[in-house]
Amino acid sequence: DTVFAAIMIILNGIVGLCLLAGGVQHGEQRFSLRGASAALNVLTAMVVLSLLLPNYVSSAPGPTYAPSQLIFVALVSVILYGTFVMVQTVRHREYFLPADEDLPADAHAEPPTDAAAWAALGMLLVALVGVVLLAKGLSGIVEAAILGAGLPLAIVGVVIAALVLAPESLAAYRAAKRNRLQTSLNLALGSALATIGLTIPAVAIVSLMLGLPLALGIGAKEMILLVLSLFTITLTLGNGRTTVLGGAVHLVIFAAYLFVTVVP
Repeated sequence: DTVFAAIMIILNGIVGLCLLAGGVQHGEQRFSLRGASAALNVLTAMVVLSLLLPNYVSSAPGPTYAPSQLIFVALVSVILYGTFVMVQTVRHREYFLPADEDLPADAHAEPPTDAAAWAALGMLLVALVGVVLLAKGLSGIVEAAILGAGLPLAIVGVVIAALVLAPESLAAYRAAKRNRLQTSLNLALGSALATIGLTIPAVAIVSLMLGLPLALGIGAKEMILLVLSLFTITLTLGNGRTTVLGGAVHLVIFAAYLFVTVVP
């Protein structure tokens, strides 16, 4: 539930808010279509394999993978995410640079050295463990508050995901307000890819080591919202230019997601 909530928050909440804020401030904004297409291509494959396919395999009961299938999906997630990071930072870095002629071509930092890249990877893994432990520690407090308010338990995943994504959300919003939509989309879509590419393998390892069942598949209502979100964001980012209309559409989808979560 938390992974699905994070994807909905990113694709509709964060992206919608950034497009709306940027559109209000600057009118039409431009970005690199090649970078956005690459991110959405990888994200779609990872989301389908992680959240939709478990509902239809027959090796394990319910919306779960058998151990061998879970290992396969975890490895595929790591490979896809690692390949995307390599493309984004090394091989085709220019795809993710600002497309606006008014912005400097060197708006991004210089490519990191090998030592810096490995150090960053190590810190990323440490931060991921810290985030997982923080979310686990907060889940009990949030769950008690949600139950005390008489709300469905599904809200817990939304609250935890929103807290974890708060730094990226704020940074993406500020970038869009400064007419740096490329940076904003890099942050938002990168967060979505990291959520799948790092979280799924991490929880898969815990599940296999402790022998705990891991239900990755989502329900029919969530599937409809997820497919709608992926289809809509593909249309929104399909020509390298955005306006307030795209932001409004994604925020409406996000509002619908929140509403049917509170009133199932």
